[in-house]
This record gives sequence, structure tokens and C-alpha cells, in this order.
Amino acid sequence: MVTRSDFFGFTMINMDWIRHKIQQQVFRLNGLSLNEFDLSQPVGDPGLFGPDSVVWPVHGDFCAMMCGGISALLLQMLHPAALAGVWDHSSFRQDMTGRLRRTSQFVAVTTFGNRADANTLIERVKRIHLRVEGVDGCGHAYAASDPALLTWVHVAEASCFLAAHLRYKNPHLSLSDQDRYYAESARVAEALGAEQVPKSRQAIAEYLVMMRPQLCCDARTREVTRLLLNAPAPSWQAKPVMKTMMLAGMMLLPEWAQQQSDFRFSRWQQWQTERKIALIAAVLRWSITHGAYSRAQQRVGRNF
Repeated sequence: MVTRSDFFGFTMINMDWIRHKIQQQVFRLNGLSLNEFDLSQPVGDPGLFGPDSVVWPVHGDFCAMMCGGISALLLQMLHPAALAGVWDHSSFRQDMTGRLRRTSQFVAVTTFGNRADANTLIERVKRIHLRVEGVDGCGHAYAASDPALLTWVHVAEASCFLAAHLRYKNPHLSLSDQDRYYAESARVAEALGAEQVPKSRQAIAEYLVMMRPQLCCDARTREVTRLLLNAPAPSWQAKPVMKTMMLAGMMLLPEWAQQQSDFRFSRWQQWQTERKIALIAAVLRWSITHGAYSRAQQRVGRNF
């Protein structure tokens, strides 16, 4: 005879198994699966930002960051030089998941890792950038180490990360904290070699207006977008989740960028996607108990 305690014990075991399986699938997508850096060590090291920063909570939610990261890639690729660097020198065609995983690792380690590991990864990326150069689709020479191009890549990324946080995690983040986020996140961009990095909401808005005449969506942009939106999911269960996140990332783009990329969404599609993301986010927040944010919190002696 099955007792009430047996039933609840069995249910708890099943829930723990489900939570573990979801968390493992998440880790297969992000940079933690590379097991190259230990975000929990050394104890007491605050890293480049620390627990009192705005960057930590903005970068700490996996669902929002996935949506923001997809949006950032789509926005970055509207710049011919940024697109050419990926087109000419990246393995994205053969290994889109690996490309996304390495990008995720860079964000996770520079945000939540100890100071030495963060600087090690920054120096590694700087060395890679020195080998990435060529001629873009418009016939202009480009170099990944170009300070102006690094600024574009950073602004596209930071603005999309913050937009995702405001829409899918904390819409009540104060305007002063939003400015703090831009000022703090600029440190990594400047360490990579970016110059004249905008560090407030107003400065970001003005910068994007200034950059718009340089942006375009051509056949190569559409091809990379197609490959990104069809990136393989870690399992069949994760496939519909990834599809929803891709849509959410597209919808996070500024209206002018959506129009330039030929993305069109009805109000009904937007409402449906936001409802689905709310559910996905709730499940992921319940499941991810040992992510980058929690590991960094443990390292500095903070608890949720």
C-alpha cells in the first residue's frame, strides 16, 4: 500500500530529477559546459564588478540573457564590418552552438569570474581580434581590433541585454541604475580596446542614431540570421523553448532595426511570445540552482 509520505517522497524525487535535467540542458547551451574557469574560486574575490554592481543582476538571469544575446547578435550583424568578421573568420556555419557557447563563456567569466580569469579571457579575445581582418561586403577594410568597431559590438550587446532585463526580469530597474549598468559594463569594452564608449541611456540613444546610416541588411546578413535562428537545440524538449527565445530576441530589437531586418510581428504574436517567455523564465529560475550568478555569490560570501 502506498502511503501519503511515500507519494510525496516520490514526487520530490521526480521534481529534483526534472530540475536537474533542465539545469543540465541549460549548461549544455552556455559557457559553463566548457569547464575551463571555476566561478566559485578564489573565495572573497569580487571580480571586475562585484555583488553590489548593477551588472551582476542584469546578467544573472539566464532567460533574459538568452533573449538579449540573440537580439544583440542580430543587431551587431547589421554593421557590415561586424558581419564580415563573423562571415570570414568564424566557424558559425559548422558549429553555431559552439560559437554561442564561447560567447556565453566570455560574458559569464568577465561578469562573474574572479579578476584574474576575467583578465585572462579578455587578453585571449584581444589576441584573437588581432588576426581578424579583411574587406567587408561594402568593399571597406575592417579589423576586429578597431576601437570604433569594438564600441559598436559592445553597445549593441549592452543595450540588448538591458532591454531584455527590463522586459523579462525587472521592468522597475531605476533610470539611475540603468545608467550605472552602462557605465559599469563599459569597463570590459574599454579593456578590449573600445574607445569613446557611451555610458548612459542618453549617450547610448544618441550613439545608435549616429550609427544607423552605417547599418544595412543584405544577403549575407539574412544568411547568418537564418543560421542563427535555426541553431540546433540541445534536445527535442528544448527546441520549442529555443524557438520562443529566438522570437523574443527578434522582438527586442529597436523598431527601426526590425524594419531593416524585415521582421514583422502582430500584437497577438508579441503577446503570445511574452506569455510564453514568462512561463519559460519561471521554470528556468526554479531549475537553475547552480548557475554563474549563484557561484559568484558563493565565492564572495553572499546568499540569495
